[in-house]
Amino acid sequence: MRIPIFSVSSLINQDLDKLTSRFFEELYTEGQILPQLQDPSGIRTADPCIIYIASGGSEIQFAALMEQIQAERIYLLTSGYSNSLAASMEILSFIRQRGGSGEIIHGSAGVCARKLKDIMAASEARKRIRGMKLGMVGEPSDWLIASLSDEAALRERLGIEVVPVSLEELIEEYEKHAYREDSWTEKLKSMEFDRQELRKALDLYGALDRLVERYGLGGLSVRCFDLLERVKTTGCLGLAVLNARGIYGGCEGDLPSLVSMVILGEVSGQPAFMCNPSRMDLEQGEMVLAHCTLPLNMPEQMELKTHFESDIGVAIAGQIPEDEITVFKISGDLREYYVDGGRILKNMQDPTLCRTQIKVKLSSYDYFLERPISNHHVICCGDCRQALNYFLAFL
Repeated sequence: MRIPIFSVSSLINQDLDKLTSRFFEELYTEGQILPQLQDPSGIRTADPCIIYIASGGSEIQFAALMEQIQAERIYLLTSGYSNSLAASMEILSFIRQRGGSGEIIHGSAGVCARKLKDIMAASEARKRIRGMKLGMVGEPSDWLIASLSDEAALRERLGIEVVPVSLEELIEEYEKHAYREDSWTEKLKSMEFDRQELRKALDLYGALDRLVERYGLGGLSVRCFDLLERVKTTGCLGLAVLNARGIYGGCEGDLPSLVSMVILGEVSGQPAFMCNPSRMDLEQGEMVLAHCTLPLNMPEQMELKTHFESDIGVAIAGQIPEDEITVFKISGDLREYYVDGGRILKNMQDPTLCRTQIKVKLSSYDYFLERPISNHHVICCGDCRQALNYFLAFL
């Protein structure tokens, strides 16, 4: 990975070029990081702003650059050679005294490489999200009494525009009974399930797909339970296909959860599963998460079932790899968030829960019982907590 960085150093240290080359070689060996030194004239618009503090005595050079830097946060990369860390501590204090914020990236070459990758992942995610349009198809479900969003905050702090779409427009599209074939529809049609019910679910996928194209959406959330009575099917399958295609699809008109999916997905580069905490065993330190839809590219294997609450339509029962996960949720006003890492212990098949069910081990459960951010939470495979926290530092 090529990472643009700026550099400041002492003019009196004759061995800096050799030490810098050694450190950069270590970054590449340990993490495939290839620092690209930038012309100082570009520091004004740098995002992210990563500055390599090559040695002690760099403080004066940095102070001269400080007024040009417009980045909200400054990352100081240190090698551990030539008093680089000591100089970085002086510089970070200087930044904070002037109302700025920053962080020293220090440690082994492997630690530094991982942090640099996470910083870049967070920065690139911010750029991709800015300007994204998210559709709200219908109003939030009636029971989501605490899951409201501040659209002004989404626009100002994330650059997200919310596009309202009526449920009637979705139903009009559904009544065209058409969808475009792709690898995912072909896979679904090869699976065992009632052909008529599968066709209805795919017709709804086609309707959602056309709304995405019409409004230029990067994602949408649907007041899906109304569809049970209106068209006698569910949105579970359509949302699953959209998510597999990289178009974020959420349930129940829950906009905060959709935004959480967008953030987690863009930061991690992984599909995001919106689910309900269903039960906890505090003695064993375990929790069950479940929902009737998930991205089709997330499970190792899956089968088609009916939607849990209604027993109609088509839902996904997937087997997610039993490995590390990240759990995330952000509030509708972007003021609160929850991040934790854990591990999937077991995939379950409990007839009293939504169709995809995972038993997980997290670090703590007090949050869920004392200060939860509503009910739905989002997970992805892998541990992306560090990159996620770098992203959230800008909110």
